[in-house]
Amino acid sequence: MSAQPAEATEAPFSRKTLFWGIFASLLAAAGFFLLSTYAPDFREPAGGGTPFSKGGTGYAGLVEWLKLTNGQAPPMERGEKDLASPLASTFLLVVTIAPGSDPTALDHLIKLRSGKDTLFVLPKWQTFPLLGHDGWETKIERLPNSVVNDWLGRIAKAKLGEAKNTLSQINIAGRMVTAPDELQWVADDHPLIAAGDGRAILTELDDEPFYILTDPDFINNAGLKDQQTAAAALDMIAMIEPAKGAVMFDLTLHGIGQKYDLAKLLVEPPFLALTLSVLVPAALAFLHGLGRFGPPRAEGRAIAFGKRALVDTTATLLKRAGRLQGLGNRYAALMRQRAAVLLGAPHGLQGEALDRWLDSRDKGETHGFTERFKAVNDSNSLAGMHEAAEKLHDWTARRLGERR
Repeated sequence: MSAQPAEATEAPFSRKTLFWGIFASLLAAAGFFLLSTYAPDFREPAGGGTPFSKGGTGYAGLVEWLKLTNGQAPPMERGEKDLASPLASTFLLVVTIAPGSDPTALDHLIKLRSGKDTLFVLPKWQTFPLLGHDGWETKIERLPNSVVNDWLGRIAKAKLGEAKNTLSQINIAGRMVTAPDELQWVADDHPLIAAGDGRAILTELDDEPFYILTDPDFINNAGLKDQQTAAAALDMIAMIEPAKGAVMFDLTLHGIGQKYDLAKLLVEPPFLALTLSVLVPAALAFLHGLGRFGPPRAEGRAIAFGKRALVDTTATLLKRAGRLQGLGNRYAALMRQRAAVLLGAPHGLQGEALDRWLDSRDKGETHGFTERFKAVNDSNSLAGMHEAAEKLHDWTARRLGERR
């Protein structure tokens, strides 16, 4: 009886089909990972005081107005990389502050924009999203002065004026526009745009090229519905930045483009090199594993045939039982009886008498059998027992060969 070779079953799909299937899956997984990592940075907020918002307090109208005027949309600043670009220093950065903006991000932005033209637009209204209209909002009330002053105090040492405005129109670069409701202003003896004596709605800091627009209703979507106010918004920007249209809007205060997580660290320098050094060897190992060297190996029997398999199995059992150390004397006694039978020892010889008779069979060595017998019998290690047993076996085989 012999083992039947295992028949190779035919694969249901070709190797090429499996390769392209796995490649497409990995590519889709990588694309999903990248898109899910960067999706929050490019998701446009539906409402609030952001450059994307189409609500009354948003600034999407000003962005579109600049695009129509200059033929291209103004760039958006999403983080330090954009601010560090050479062109960023040539732009007037418009920072629109909303009630829910990040104060830490504003402090960081002020440090990064030191010495560069920046227009800060203070918040004014508290709003609520209008149900049923995505991006619309309902004006609730004006923000308390204490809330607005918290934002203003981060930029300049100033506070909003408490007195109510009595002017019906405001002069912006020679253009008279209707004054918005509940006008916000600060005290300034040299205002860029005044709302009366010593009152400014657009002011400049003394030690930095920072400009503060205290009332956002002059440039937000609600204010741009008026034709004169829309034209005055461009005049105001031109007053600050003579190169018309050189305007960039900030998005970091609204939580866009400033959040870092582990996924971004893996795919952006300097850790991008580490990621590639892991993925490339993994891809090479995968490609290496697609090829097979030689035919598939047939599955062997659990219990092999033949004397050698029987000996190996017996040795394994003895080893697991911890009985190998006690086999030396038994093997020596067995080899003594086997040598006596093969060499034709007289019947009835036992013990030392048999050993002396076996020694006499060796013409070239004195006590050849006895010394080897004692070496096997006295061995106390597996290596020593194996070596002594080989010598005793060789002596017996040599004496048997001489007799024949």
